[in-house]
Amino acid sequence: MTKIAVVLIRGLVGVNHDIKKALESIRLRKKHACVIVEDSPSMQGILKKIQDYATFGVVSDETIAKLEKARKPTEKGVFFLAPPVGGFERKGIKKPFTVGGALGDRGDQMSILLEKMM
Repeated sequence: MTKIAVVLIRGLVGVNHDIKKALESIRLRKKHACVIVEDSPSMQGILKKIQDYATFGVVSDETIAKLEKARKPTEKGVFFLAPPVGGFERKGIKKPFTVGGALGDRGDQMSILLEKMM
């Protein structure tokens, strides 16, 4: 089963109730928090709902091991990361990754962002 890292990029003030509930269901309550989830059809539905507030992508077991070594997870499996060194992508945190921003699906480039945030 592939593992997906999900990082909350934007804050939760003024967010739609349904989106906030979806974020809380995968334990994302603070900016720059990261969770590792299994890829499943129900998780894909949640990721589609939160794509305007978070970024996500496939991560390898090596990256997860580095993340656990650098940042100890809390009892709920949440990693609290620092803002990325050098900042997010050029277009900022309000645009999707596909057009040069920071939000949405990153595919296999998620490890690069996690390295910058550890």
